[in-house]
Amino acid sequence: MKKVMAFKILLILTISITTIGCKRSSSSNSSRATGWDVNSRDGGFQYNTQFKEQETAPGLVFVEGGTFTMGKVQDDVMHDWNNTPNQQHVQSFYMDETEVTNKMYMEYLDWLKRIYPPTEDNYKAIYNGALPDTLVWRNRLGYNEVMTENYLRHPGYGEYPVVGVSWIQAVEFASWRSDRVNEMYLEDAGYITRDAKISSVEAGQTFNTETYINAPTQVYGGNDSLTNPDNTRRRVNTTASGDTIGVYAGRETGIISPGYRLPTEAEWEYAALGLTELRNFNIYRGRKKYPWDGQYTRSGKRQVKGDQMANFKQGKGDYGGIAGWSDDGADITNEVKQYEPNDFGLYDMAGNVAEWVADVYRPIVDDEFNDFNYYRGNVYTKNSISEDGTVKIVTTDEIVFDTLPNGKVVARDLPGEIAQVAVDDEETYLRQNFDRSDNRNFRDGDKQSSRQYRESFGDEDGVSGESAMTSKMYNSPKHNIDVDDSTGALIREYDKSNKRTSLINDEVRVYKGGSWRDREYWLDPAQRRYFPQTMATDYIGFRCAMSRVGSKSQGKNKTKN
Repeated sequence: MKKVMAFKILLILTISITTIGCKRSSSSNSSRATGWDVNSRDGGFQYNTQFKEQETAPGLVFVEGGTFTMGKVQDDVMHDWNNTPNQQHVQSFYMDETEVTNKMYMEYLDWLKRIYPPTEDNYKAIYNGALPDTLVWRNRLGYNEVMTENYLRHPGYGEYPVVGVSWIQAVEFASWRSDRVNEMYLEDAGYITRDAKISSVEAGQTFNTETYINAPTQVYGGNDSLTNPDNTRRRVNTTASGDTIGVYAGRETGIISPGYRLPTEAEWEYAALGLTELRNFNIYRGRKKYPWDGQYTRSGKRQVKGDQMANFKQGKGDYGGIAGWSDDGADITNEVKQYEPNDFGLYDMAGNVAEWVADVYRPIVDDEFNDFNYYRGNVYTKNSISEDGTVKIVTTDEIVFDTLPNGKVVARDLPGEIAQVAVDDEETYLRQNFDRSDNRNFRDGDKQSSRQYRESFGDEDGVSGESAMTSKMYNSPKHNIDVDDSTGALIREYDKSNKRTSLINDEVRVYKGGSWRDREYWLDPAQRRYFPQTMATDYIGFRCAMSRVGSKSQGKNKTKN
């Protein structure tokens, strides 16, 4: 009898311990703040406690950040003041392995054409506004019609870098790419039904990352069947009160990736230099002329000695070289990955096409004010809030189009996105780090500066009106586009003033790297030029970047003895 009683007691203790163990295992861990269970099936705080590190998104390679000398460090034969050496630090980030190709951009155009058919008047400008300008290939004294007609779409040029794309179009491509990648991540994680991105999407019912985060029930135009757990592969828990847990993925899940974007000028230059060997020995002021090692444009390796390291205009104007061994393999652009990558694994950071970066151009990089993640061009916005307190989602009837100075029409926001407004006193009042929405002119001697130039040798005191405005720095031409109310035709008004003194304004952006049209001087990553953000050429392309969240390095750095 005693043995039976002892057995029963032991059995009860075992069951109790098992129950307690099961209860505790229902959560990943307990909070160090409150001691409460995190990720409990009974509800409460839900958080991804198993997150390791950011997944490298499609097309990107990791660039570990650090400190470097930005600007010209040697062979500055022009003594140009707009790239004076200055010390900068950039955080770790990701960057496209290659320039965005025609094939990649054609996928974007195909999506726009399916979702917003250009045959419909309401959507025509969306697709047309994204089309690259193929006429950039035309030359009044050259026959280039084969590129005009074939370069963008022919599969023979599929892996060549896209050109004829303005800065604005490049930014829109990056935004579109962000949504498509996050849509794929959420589908793979079971938050969205399989193939919803193809079979169930139309105008007004598309996926947008910020809409999903801020108003998940409004994504896909409010079609919750695409995110309903009954239709997805994701199993959600239900609390005792009947509430569901984990129906939608927030940023705390770690599934949603930061957005694709254009790299900043500092990021691009740092990545192009590929200072991995120098950084290993904690030397950041090393002199480096090209993205590759050495001081020459031809390879010094025995196996490929004498081969060109990039696609550029050689000597006094040779686009390729004598056909055969000494040729660089291209007369216009070249297929990506045809030349050796730099130490970060990035291809064509010199030559092929020059590349748009995010920054507004100014002659001086203001390192006295900031030497950390330097970027000029911040325009801070916030989500527009409706009268009922919810975010305002753009509908198909509320698309706002902008007419650019060159006459092109582009959509400001696409349906399904959250409308944006400028930040105001609610965000800026009593702040020290920023005090306005548009910061493109901060500390640059532009419109709000008291620095003046003289239009004549006379005294400028007392001038007013247009004369006063034109006495400010960066007095660039101001072309105007108007629409004839009766016919709808565009009226182009060119600025013919002979008092303009500069081409610099808030709508010109930096582009970096030499191109197939450029000579050796421009291959130096420190070189910087600018071009209107609304215009395109046959020698400027782009590649995307993405911010790194979490740790600075992908693997723990070993101590150097």
